[in-house]
This record gives sequence, structure tokens and C-alpha cells, in this order.
Amino acid sequence: MLERLSRRSRSLLSLTLTTLALALSILALCTSYWCEGTHKVVKPLCLSPVKMKNCGQNNSEPYTTESPTQNPFNRTLSPARREELAKIRQRQLANAVHYIWETGEDKFAFRYFHTGFWESCEKHSDGEKCRSFIELTPGETQGVLWLSVISEFTYIGLLGMGFLLMWLEVLCSHKEMHSLKINAYAAICTVLSGLLGMVAHMMYTTVFQMTVIVGPKDWRPQSWDYGWSFALAWVSFSCCMGAAVVTLNSYTKTIIELRRRQRLRLEEARAATHAPSYDEVVPGGGLYSVSGLLQCPDGMIDVAWAPNGSVVGVGNGDVPTLVLVGGCGPEGCEDCEREMDEMEDAMDRVDSPC
Repeated sequence: MLERLSRRSRSLLSLTLTTLALALSILALCTSYWCEGTHKVVKPLCLSPVKMKNCGQNNSEPYTTESPTQNPFNRTLSPARREELAKIRQRQLANAVHYIWETGEDKFAFRYFHTGFWESCEKHSDGEKCRSFIELTPGETQGVLWLSVISEFTYIGLLGMGFLLMWLEVLCSHKEMHSLKINAYAAICTVLSGLLGMVAHMMYTTVFQMTVIVGPKDWRPQSWDYGWSFALAWVSFSCCMGAAVVTLNSYTKTIIELRRRQRLRLEEARAATHAPSYDEVVPGGGLYSVSGLLQCPDGMIDVAWAPNGSVVGVGNGDVPTLVLVGGCGPEGCEDCEREMDEMEDAMDRVDSPC
């Protein structure tokens, strides 16, 4: 799929993935839903007149009051009022006993909580109450938590740097060499940010699990699982690594294309500066070898090099005994040099038949 995309399309794909990774990582770090679950807490006592307003209601009959009931044995009250208060108190105690009998072991309440890097919030009847998660972590794991926070900020910073470099690459796409250098730096930033992000996520997971085991007793969860912020963090990491792969692929493919074009230009330059081989210039039976022409008694061959590099041959007859081939100099054609040496040796011999 990536092989069919143009260089600009690959750059835009890398930029899109980096933008998505940057947005998701910032959102995950700012929210507090990395882990969520329930806390098991003891319900307040319902038998005390002072604490009755903090109790829940029975399924069959309410037994709570908004304000504490007065003591029916108070002598300042009238007999009728004292009798009425005594009946109310007996009914409340009966409902409390009925409540305990009806629900059995349900003297504990399960409260929903969610936790992030910065705070842990617990849901109460009057709203959420939040505490600093750093204060909840044990002392021996706070250093790991701070290292995780620093890694998260570094991860986001490198992602932002890669985002800016990819934007610059898209703007400078018409300048191939500048775009290639920017692409290399963007690839390095995205790869490093992905590795730091993975380490930061795993360190936070370790810190949370240690806090669940040895953290404050009033905070230890009964059950917990990872939340949507944790999922966003790993989706961000996946987008980051995808952008790194696309960026490295674009860089490698551009380098290969540049080397291929340089090789083709070099071959074209060599073809322009060097003469073709003897077999290519003189095909098959159309012409005779120069050494064969030397045996001709009616011809005399004079070899000279013209200023334009062409071989000039002159015969005694009207029909030339050697075909002139242009573009072949003595320094560029080994076959021509060999034939010239053979001709000179043959002409120097005294007993030559010509």
C-alpha cells in the first residue's frame, strides 16, 4: 500500500497520524480515567440518633430522620410528647434491625472511583471527592511515578517536535534535499517519542498496582480495571509508531530513488564519454577486419585522428577500404588501439606483401 503512494501522500499520512497521536496523548494525560473500579467502605451506623441522617433507607419502610430525635426520657417534655417520641424511637430501632436482617452482610458500601496521573476521585452521595494520587502512592514508588510523569511530558514534547518537522516537510516538499533532511529528523523524533510513551505507560501501570497492594487502607479498591484514558494513551502510542513507520518508509524510499537516478545519470554520462565496443560498431559480415585489409595488395591504408576524434582512413583506390567510424578516440576504444598496433607492426615489416 505504501509503495503506491507518492512522497507527498506519505508525508501527509505521517502528519495525520502524528497529529492524532499528539491530541490523544494530551487528552489522556489531562484526564483521570486511567483506572476505575469500586471501593468497599463501611456504612455509617444507623442506631445513633446523630448518625441516622447518614444512613440509607430501607427498601420497605424509611427509618431515617433529617434531624436527630430528642431523648424521650427527658423530663422537660410533656408526657404525651415523651410517649410519642418513645414510639418513634421504637419504630426506628425496629426498622434498623429489619434492615440488618434483610440485607445481611450489606453493612459495606461500594463506591465508584477513577484515578489518573494527578488525582483519584471517589463518588459520594453529595458528589465526587478527589485526592491527589501522588499522595496516595507509597513512598518507595513515588520516584517511579515522577519518572513516569517526566516521560509522559517528554513523549508529548517529542511528538510536538515531530509534528512541527512534518509540517515543515510538507511546506518544503518542492526542495527534495531539504525535505529529505527534515524527514530524517522527524523520523528520529517520532521513534524516540514512541519508545518513551510506552515506558511511561508501563511505569504508571506498575505504580498503580503497587498502590493497590500497599496503599492506604481506606483507598484500596475492591475491584478495578483500566479506563478509557488508558485506552486513549495506547491508541496514541499506536498512532505514533505508525507515523514513525510511514516516515522511515518515506525516507528510505526517497534515498533509493535518489541513488537510482544518480546511477542512471552516471551511466548516461559514461555512455556519452566512452565509445561503443568494436562488436557493436561493426556488426557481423558487413565489414572486414582491419587486419584483413592489411593483406590487400591493391590498397594502402593511412590512419590519422581528426580533430573531432574521428578515425580517418585513406585508400589508394576509388573505393575506400576502411569505413570511418565517428566518436571513437584512441584513448576510448581498446579494440581500435589493438587494431592500430597490428597495422603499425605489419607496415614496419620489410617482407610485408603490400
